[in-house]
Formats: sequence, structure tokens, C-alpha cells
Amino acid sequence: MYYYYPSYMYVPMYPYAMMRYPLPRATAKDYGPNPFVVQIEEATKQNNMFRTALWTGPHLQVTLMSLQVGEDIGLEIHNHLDQFLRIEQGEGIVRMGKKKDQLTFERKVADGSAIFVPAGTWHNLINTGNVPLKLYSIYAPPQHPAGTVHPTKADALAAER
Repeated sequence: MYYYYPSYMYVPMYPYAMMRYPLPRATAKDYGPNPFVVQIEEATKQNNMFRTALWTGPHLQVTLMSLQVGEDIGLEIHNHLDQFLRIEQGEGIVRMGKKKDQLTFERKVADGSAIFVPAGTWHNLINTGNVPLKLYSIYAPPQHPAGTVHPTKADALAAER
């Protein structure tokens, strides 16, 4: 049996039933490590935070991101984890490479693009469009503390110091 509400998020109430309710817009909650189902495209498009941890488990994490026009994620490397990014709105450029000053891989990305970042690869994603770039990222294993919410890039940079 399912309870239906005009929204997009399912959260299990007990093993055989789920309830549907919206992701709060002003604040977000990390729903991991509990079983969880979400309409990821809608959740991603509704997120207005630079980074929001949506689900954190012991071996995987899903974060939602929103990059303002002209904004980038910031050049980074994850030495011990792979990363998957999926663009749900907007357009940009992704750059990757084995060295920080040699980003030899460059591709245009847009709504529907999937980006695979191998561990040990420098990478950056830049919003080159006219609307916020909305994406979700999957880290395996998790990269950020459970419950992470960074409203702006400046907040994310301050938290990483």
C-alpha cells in the first residue's frame, strides 16, 4: 500500500509501504543510511544550495549541487574515490586531467550529460549557461560529512579549510 501526496519523494514508513513528501526548500536533510527513493531530477532542479548531501551511507553518497551562472565547482581531486555527476539543468564545460596544470580532457556538457571522474583525476565543472547549472553527484565512498549543506561556494570552501 502506498500513500500518495502531490510531490516527488518516497520515504519508507515500514518495509512494504512508502509515503510521499517534498524535500524542504530552505533546509535539507540527509536521508541516509535508511532505505530511500527520490525523483532525483525534480529534487536536483529544486535544490538551490551550492551543495546538499541528500543521502549518505557507509559506501556511497549522493549530493545535490546548484552552480550560479559563471560559477564553478572548483578544481579538485579525490585520490581514493570515483565520482559520477549528472546534469539535470543548464550547460557547462567539464575539464579533467592527471595533473592540476594539465587538464587535457575538456567537453561541453548539458542537461542529460553524465560525467565519470576516476579516482586521482583533477577536475572542474564550470557553468557557461544563462541559468543555474543543476546536478547531482555520487561519491563512492562518501566525500562529505553526512548532513552537509553548503548554501554557497564560499561556505563550502570555508568548511573544507
